[in-house]
Amino acid sequence: MNAGGPVKAGDVADAITRAHQGEWARVVASLTRRFGDLDIAEEAAAEAFAAAVERWPADGVPPSPGAWLTTTANRKAIDRIRREGKRDGKQREALMLYDDDPPEPRGAIEDERLRLIFTCCHPALSMEARVALTLRMVGGLTVPEIARAFLVGEDALARRITRAKAKIKTAGIPYRVPSAGDLRPRVAGVLEVLFLVFNEGYLATGPGTDPVRRDLAAEAIRLTRLIRGLMPDDGEVAGLLALMLLIEARQAARVTAGGDLVPLGEQDRGAWDTALIAEGHRLVRERLTSGVGPGRYQLLAAINAVHTSAADVRDTDWSQIVALYDQLVRLDPSPVVALNRAVAVAELDGPEVGLAVVDRLGDALAGYREYHATRADLLRRLGRIGEARAAYGRAIEVPGNAAETAYLTQRRDQLASPT
Repeated sequence: MNAGGPVKAGDVADAITRAHQGEWARVVASLTRRFGDLDIAEEAAAEAFAAAVERWPADGVPPSPGAWLTTTANRKAIDRIRREGKRDGKQREALMLYDDDPPEPRGAIEDERLRLIFTCCHPALSMEARVALTLRMVGGLTVPEIARAFLVGEDALARRITRAKAKIKTAGIPYRVPSAGDLRPRVAGVLEVLFLVFNEGYLATGPGTDPVRRDLAAEAIRLTRLIRGLMPDDGEVAGLLALMLLIEARQAARVTAGGDLVPLGEQDRGAWDTALIAEGHRLVRERLTSGVGPGRYQLLAAINAVHTSAADVRDTDWSQIVALYDQLVRLDPSPVVALNRAVAVAELDGPEVGLAVVDRLGDALAGYREYHATRADLLRRLGRIGEARAAYGRAIEVPGNAAETAYLTQRRDQLASPT
């Protein structure tokens, strides 16, 4: 308890915010291990934080907020089980072993958080369910916050989370870290969830939304930092964190005050966040010296490291970027990766060479906005104005981010109509 006089409301609010960010996943993971029920864990954790909001302003911030929250949440869970009168064997055992003042969780709780993350990202769940469950159970975001982020009604989002938890229970999805043989593909699934969340924050896809959701991007970075702390030797975790940091570093220059998107080549590089760039570069260098071949996220991070190393767009080492894309194509021979490589080839060898590569991808990417936008830009650079306007038009027709649509429309309208 506080022993130093009156407590400032702002200090308490900051302490609760820090505790929520740092302790939510620990508390939920501890309760899930003890009671074997995500519903009980979620509700008891939420009640514990609500109790903190009520009591800490009067009583002061406890010396160990995590221990206070864990103890309070355990009591809330026990009260709920006793009220409902329904309990399985694991919950009866938890009641029998209940200590009214359990010790602060240490050591093994790190494994518990990993178990929680792998459970929420289990491949038996749909991707939408994995994202929602991870943000709720691991990130501690509320249902309204997640619903707003993904333009889903609150009731529909709540049902999605409820169904996911029910499937975990009925399908007997184990609450554990995967075995060594399953670990790598399961980690890849976790990273896919986090990258999807980050991408939605980086360039929101819903119509009429802000072009950038900084809160969502920040949450993805925070959760990736959590995974990085729990799995410090995993190269792809480090790669994804580096990639996010190097992209996030450019956010202040990506959008004008009026909400217009600014392409990479036209951004004010003096507005980039040098601290995030330095951290991202350090992670990339760390992986390059590890002696282990890079994975997809590590290569994407290295590409972004080259971009952020250039003080001016004219200083960009396009030959190094093409070489990195050559490695990435061997790992991920998807048409989207091939399109991104073609953009770098166009910078290195000229727009005509790049366009020839892009045109070969037309069948695979006919419904992909970036394909038409890239093709339009290359046609514009070659002076083929009529074809460029038509390609911009096709890009605009593909649903996507409103600010991106405005940018493409502006680019098209800047081109004089062919006579």
